[in-house]
Amino acid sequence: MIAHSQLAPLPSELPFRIISRTIGQGAYACIKKAAPLDNPKHVFAVKFIHKDFAVRHGRLTKKQLDLEISLHKYLGQHGNIVQFFQAGEDFTWRWIAMELAEGGDLFDKIESDVGVGEDVAHLYFTQLVSAVTYMHSKGIGHRDLKPENILLSAEGNLKIADFGLATLFEYKGEKKFCKTSCGSPPYTAPEVVNCDGRLAKKVDTGYQGDYVDIWSCGVVLFVLLVGNTPWDEPLDRSYEFDQYVKTNGRPDDELWHNLPAETLSLLRGMMRVNPKERFSLAEIRRHPWFTRENRFLTSDGKIVNPLALATEMFESMKIDFSQDPMASQNQSSQTSGDAMDVDSHDVTIKLSSTQPETPSNDIMFDWERPPRVTAINGISASQPSIVEGVPMNANNWDDRLAEEPSFSQFSATPQVPLSKTQIARQFRDIVPSHSLTRFFSFWPLAHVHAAIADALHRLGVPTPASPFATPSATNSSLWIKIRATDTRHCLLTGDVAIEKMASFDAHLLEINFVKAKGDPVEWRRLFKKVVVLCKDAVYKPDEQSGMLSQ
Repeated sequence: MIAHSQLAPLPSELPFRIISRTIGQGAYACIKKAAPLDNPKHVFAVKFIHKDFAVRHGRLTKKQLDLEISLHKYLGQHGNIVQFFQAGEDFTWRWIAMELAEGGDLFDKIESDVGVGEDVAHLYFTQLVSAVTYMHSKGIGHRDLKPENILLSAEGNLKIADFGLATLFEYKGEKKFCKTSCGSPPYTAPEVVNCDGRLAKKVDTGYQGDYVDIWSCGVVLFVLLVGNTPWDEPLDRSYEFDQYVKTNGRPDDELWHNLPAETLSLLRGMMRVNPKERFSLAEIRRHPWFTRENRFLTSDGKIVNPLALATEMFESMKIDFSQDPMASQNQSSQTSGDAMDVDSHDVTIKLSSTQPETPSNDIMFDWERPPRVTAINGISASQPSIVEGVPMNANNWDDRLAEEPSFSQFSATPQVPLSKTQIARQFRDIVPSHSLTRFFSFWPLAHVHAAIADALHRLGVPTPASPFATPSATNSSLWIKIRATDTRHCLLTGDVAIEKMASFDAHLLEINFVKAKGDPVEWRRLFKKVVVLCKDAVYKPDEQSGMLSQ
């Protein structure tokens, strides 16, 4: 692991001012908030790419780095695509200034193994198809459509991000086949995975960049509806995918059985193994499920009632303490040149970095340490003020915790905090931009750490022999680093940050699961399993009246 202090400093001559610590991180890139020098109120995101690390460790060529900028810039403006603003570079760094998706990850708000209602799924699928239709009309295929790259605006609208693996599949009327195996296997079309030279069934002719996006859109819709991916990879060695192929899209799997017939018809059409038989975008837009009425959606794809939408999504997030997290456990440790010549023949599966992931973990190096464990006035730095104008003292902490957004999910009947319903004016006033993967505890810090470490061990997630601690005489916080493979055998990394809440007489801890890299639905699933295994340590709404008065 290479510390940030060992790297060259970020460019000193920039046409903007950096106003935040890292808000997103990948193997060779970080994302920060910035503002113009003459307009501090206009906040946007800037992706800094360490060029040497991108080439040496990301196996990216200069042409591929140039391509991300040129294609993102070429896309122009669309309401469901993160907008490109400007780019620049110095000897060490390349930077891309873009629209800030203030609502965070969409899939942070999707309950794992549950999904969302049909209207919510239909709304975001409609906006996704609108964005992909626009991209394809410009000849651009994204090739990495997955939860990490699907964000939200402050108003709750979908935004596609990260064009690091995008390709120009059509240029001046000429279509080009791609031959690079890239993306995340659970969301990738079979013809893409079959381009991996490590597989016996290598496809020499390549694949079309637009067809693979349609497949990925189908998987995204499936996840929206059921809270899980249909398989770990689209290969015969995957039992679930093999069953899907052999049964012609009718596998003996309850995830599929729970979906309405009309929805299944659309999914099967989008996820036909033969790309030539796959639904086109025009066929998707004509499908009865796509054209259905939606109480959240206008005819031109806008959100009708963002507060009602936010409320429904917020109240769908729930921890079920009666479930057995070990029942189905399978967690394991673990462009310059011609515009058409955009694909290298490198067969390595690449991972891209996106915006805005929460900071803190070492994919290749640490950008900032210690990460999230810095308490300010009793509320962690990652957390917005809960109740405006309420003095910070122990007597009103029961009210303050009752208004904490992530606290609702532990209630028997999750609901939006009353203070938020009274002041809410837009989507983000109800649904926070940050993840809800956090809980509170009155247990001693050492006991909470031991309980979490034991839970991770039972789930097969490797943890360091001792936690990392903040350099403080009071030892008020520590964090556990997680680097594992998820239930779909993809990389999942992050931290469990445990810190004492300052300015509070009672012994209260905040435990925050901070994802650095990986599928947000999988991160949510891991969080839920750990919480249920540690349920005796979790502070729940039903317990608050007696606990806080002690």
